[in-house]
Amino acid sequence: MLAPPERAAKATFSADFGQRFLLTVDTEEEFDWDAPFRREGHTYNHVPQIERFQQFCEANGVTPVYLVDYPIANHASAVEIIGDAVRNGAAEIGLQLHPWVNPPFDEELGTRNSFLGNLPRDLEAAKLAALLELIERNFSAKPLVYRAGRYGIGHETANLLKQAGILVDTSVRAHFDYSSDDGPDFSGHPLEPYWADAQRDLLELPLTTVYWGVLRQFGVPLQRFQRFVPTLYSAFSRLRLLERIALTPEGVTAEEAIRGVDIALDSGLPLLVLSFHSPTLAPGFTPYAKSQEDVEAVYDWFSQVFAYLASRGVAPTKVSDILAHVG
Repeated sequence: MLAPPERAAKATFSADFGQRFLLTVDTEEEFDWDAPFRREGHTYNHVPQIERFQQFCEANGVTPVYLVDYPIANHASAVEIIGDAVRNGAAEIGLQLHPWVNPPFDEELGTRNSFLGNLPRDLEAAKLAALLELIERNFSAKPLVYRAGRYGIGHETANLLKQAGILVDTSVRAHFDYSSDDGPDFSGHPLEPYWADAQRDLLELPLTTVYWGVLRQFGVPLQRFQRFVPTLYSAFSRLRLLERIALTPEGVTAEEAIRGVDIALDSGLPLLVLSFHSPTLAPGFTPYAKSQEDVEAVYDWFSQVFAYLASRGVAPTKVSDILAHVG
């Protein structure tokens, strides 16, 4: 999973699948993104706002996938709100694993160990088993999809997910490189869904990020060069020569996202994967929603992007539908 796949691993879909989009929510507790990692002392003030977001999604015909981490899966209000939507078929449940808040706690806290794939195999397996057991017990549902917190997959992740009965991974953030923090490098990974194992038992759904601008074709090599010149992308973006556009309302305007949608669809991408973090649904918990006005802007972003996707004939989908149409 750490290396770009062989071309033959590309997943194909039935003809009636067309082009669709999947909305994923990194559903997690609130914590200071700039502070050192800690195991306790987190808050859950935004959790009631998940209900508003769920109603918004239902009104737009979208089935969100809540990728819940251990603290959220253990929080009564979150379990009630998300669980009701899952039971009603209006949402799906998946796993997101933040190792610093997910038992067993046998590792030292720190940046390197915040990427689960850097931990010993047995510890990664134990943390995954603990989260899976908690979600199945509290939500009375079997999750089929996984995302590593901080996108931190490792050499053993694919086998561990398969052994746990997980059918889909969505940890690969294509065109992003976290190697400077001892994390994975996805700069050369494709956007297309692909099989993460030779047996085709684990489907990878990369988060959608595209390059825009006259230097777009050089996006991947320039991504690698940016390791040595950290301000490279910002300079190119200001000059409108090259811009990296992730399909998220966090730090990306609706206008930029729509440009990204066009690039992805025009290149024939069958599935667009959108994402954001649940604490952004309330003010003051992420850098992307410092005020209630910012929160309303997030909803406006989704309204604009959903409407544009519909205008281009791109329907929302869910994990179960993807699995039903993949070949």
